[in-house]
This record gives sequence, structure tokens and C-alpha cells, in this order.
Amino acid sequence: MKLTLLTALTMVAFAANSVLNRAAVGSGSIDPASFALIRVISGVVILCMVLSVRRTPLPLLRPARVLGALSLAAYMAGFSLSYVVLDAGMGALILFGVVQITMFGWGALRGAAPTARQMAGAGIAFAGLLLVLWPGPGSRTDPAGALMMVVAGLGWAVYTISGKSEPDPLPATAANFVLCLPVLAVFLIGPDMTARPLGIGLAVISGAVTSGLGYALWYTVLPRLAQTTAAVVQLSVPIIAIVAGAVILGEPVSGLMVAAAALVLGGIAWAVTAPKVPVDHR
Repeated sequence: MKLTLLTALTMVAFAANSVLNRAAVGSGSIDPASFALIRVISGVVILCMVLSVRRTPLPLLRPARVLGALSLAAYMAGFSLSYVVLDAGMGALILFGVVQITMFGWGALRGAAPTARQMAGAGIAFAGLLLVLWPGPGSRTDPAGALMMVVAGLGWAVYTISGKSEPDPLPATAANFVLCLPVLAVFLIGPDMTARPLGIGLAVISGAVTSGLGYALWYTVLPRLAQTTAAVVQLSVPIIAIVAGAVILGEPVSGLMVAAAALVLGGIAWAVTAPKVPVDHR
């Protein structure tokens, strides 16, 4: 029961990042660059506090930090920039779909031959993404915003893949947060930055609570979940974001959004729950 509650809390935290970002940037309370920078700074503070309590050193000087910091910076920048124009639920759906399909494709390229069911599921999910991204009648997706979220999804997928070999992902995450900050600063700091108290507060919550503590909580429960369970439970994140966006921010939920969500999430669920092909050891 405790594991279930902690897992559910983690998924709510992940979905809250979309709602907080959209609420802050979409309302004009803060520009996307400032939101991303404050989010990362807040994450650094809380993660380093956790490491201090654990008496764990910060592993900054590692070769893996280069890819980790760059991919995390791509995610943070694309995520914040996209929410100038995207609804919270739409952004979460694009992000989640791109991440899962990218990781599936990487696994296939690395020699994990997909089954027919996995291929079918990935194809359905990709069709759902095309439905929501393709411009046409009924589409409310801003192309520039969608592109930024695709960049964020690719960044997060690379970050996740590169971090799979980390023996202890929490200090690695803290180190990546620290090192991605100057990268973001170089590309995002400009003359038109603005931040009101509300926007700053939402960015701090996103960085310290729903990102920093959310990631720490996820790394706590992840080893106790089966791989398939961990993949399937994340399907709830876009749904939570869509519902929260509608209830809290008053965002409309169109028939196109519902159809796309059903295709993306249903296709991924179908793929990740496929039984593994038995290995012939003859």
C-alpha cells in the first residue's frame, strides 16, 4: 500500500511540472528562460541538500556528465519554451510519446529485436503523435511549441538512456543539474527576461518539489517496481496533466486530444506489456 501511494505521488509530481510551467509561462508571470533557470537552481539546492543528508559526494568529474548535462539542458529549455503556447496536457502527451518511442527505437537499434506486438504498439503510438502534431482541421497544436516539446522529449530520452548505467542515479542527477545550469545560462539569458513573484514561486516549486524531490522519490520507488509496472504506471502522467490542466487552468479537452491520447497511451501500453521473446540457449 505504501509503495502504491508513493508511486502515485511521484506521477502526480511529474504531471505537476507541466501544469506549473504552463500556469507560470502561459500567464506571462515569467518568461520561459527565467522559469527554466530558476527551476534548475531550485533543483540543485534541494538535491544537494538530500545528498548532504545522505553524506553522498557530488560526482561532477565524470565523462558521463557531458551527455547528461547537455541532454538535461535540452529538456529543460524545450520544456519551458513550449509552454508559452501549448496546453499542459498537450505538452505532457507530446513529451511522453516522444520519450517512449525514442527509447523503444533505441532498444531496437541496440539489438533488442521487437516482437510484432511491440511494433504494432509503437506504430499506434506514433500514429497518435502524428494526429496531434499534424496541422490541419481541428488541430490546436502550435507547430513551434510542438517542435520545442519534441526537442524536450528527445533530450529527456537521451538523458534517461545515458543514466541507465549510473550505479546511484540520485547523485548523478544532482551533478547533471549543477552542470546543465551554465549551459542553460549561455543559451537562455537575454535582455527580455522578466519574472514576477507568482512566476518565481511556481518555478521554485517546480524545481525543488516536483522535480528535485519528485526525482528523489522516483529513484526510491523505482527499484521496487517491476520493469513493466514502472513503464505502464508512467502512462498516468499525461492523463493527470490533461485533467489537471482542464480543472485548474480551464484548458479545453477536444475530441482530437482524447483520440490522440488514447492512441499514444494505448499503443505504448500494448507495446510495453508484450511478453519477452524467450532466448534460445542451444
